[in-house]
Amino acid sequence: MQQSNIRIARIAAHINPPNLQKMVEDLGLERVNCRAKGASSGFKVAILGAAGGIGQPLAMLMKMNPLVSLLHLYDVVNAHGVTADISHMDTSAVVRGFLGQQQLEDALIGMDLVIIPAGVPRKPGMTRDDLFNINAGIVKTLCEAIAKCCPKAIVNIISNPVNSTVPIAAEVFKKAGVFDPKRVLGVTMLDVVRANTFVAEIMGLDPREVDVPVVGGHAGVTILPLLSQVKPSCSFTQKEIDYLTDRIQNGGTEVVEAKAGAGSATLSMAYAAVKFADACLQALRGDAAVVHCAYVASEVTELPFFASKVRLGRNGVEEIYPLGPLNEYERAGLEKAKKELAGSIQKGVSFVKK
Repeated sequence: MQQSNIRIARIAAHINPPNLQKMVEDLGLERVNCRAKGASSGFKVAILGAAGGIGQPLAMLMKMNPLVSLLHLYDVVNAHGVTADISHMDTSAVVRGFLGQQQLEDALIGMDLVIIPAGVPRKPGMTRDDLFNINAGIVKTLCEAIAKCCPKAIVNIISNPVNSTVPIAAEVFKKAGVFDPKRVLGVTMLDVVRANTFVAEIMGLDPREVDVPVVGGHAGVTILPLLSQVKPSCSFTQKEIDYLTDRIQNGGTEVVEAKAGAGSATLSMAYAAVKFADACLQALRGDAAVVHCAYVASEVTELPFFASKVRLGRNGVEEIYPLGPLNEYERAGLEKAKKELAGSIQKGVSFVKK
């Protein structure tokens, strides 16, 4: 009987629905650490905003990742429901749920990678600037807790507007004395994923074999696909370049309008976020030549933050690559991107300093 009770307590250790909690209390048991037998040793990952439109598919996909041994799901609503649901998946990662501000620090202690999709989504007619007033405060609060509980973690920021939220995170970490520019990364992978897909459609290629560098930022004209550097090498007409650039820059709006008020790009964003998170975990494991585009503290341009190709390693960003040769069209796009980006960066910095 005692052994049976211990097993039940172990199952209840990472989820907290009322019926299981009552069972634990009735049996007079203490909650114990849960570790699936035979589970691989891996990394500890926290998702902040795990019950949202991006957070739920992101949590599901991270539960499937063999490099994850412990997955912490935090949100201000429904965290335990999502945790209970995902914990039934027969993969080795153990899942634990954390609900509300009072459990935020518990969710973060000891984490290797923190992914932040928290915030409100963009709605029809809503600009990324409209998101700022709400999401800026959310990111600031979450980063204050990260600075306290896991300052050495790699932080992947998805919350929009990324052009401003990454500078907000940096300023929060600077205030706490723990800022490491190598460890704070804005996730722009969705722009790359879209670019690869759209180029593949036009050229009749498998998108998995296409690599389009996308630099600048993560909103509108700050998104600059370098179509002259596509691999495998492709030749585009000016009409194709205009079409592709416009569609890549406005891919988010395309989805918002198609969903007609029912949401924004959640599924493709979750896919892109997991693709980037997996790259970070591979790099933490020690894999070589892990190269992707990300929005980071950078000296590639005169701006303090910029998205370009970076090489990831055990400490986060190990190397930031130059932009390479740009054609006249791309140079003009770069100037537009930098002008817009400068204002967004300053907006984020001022939010923390005010």
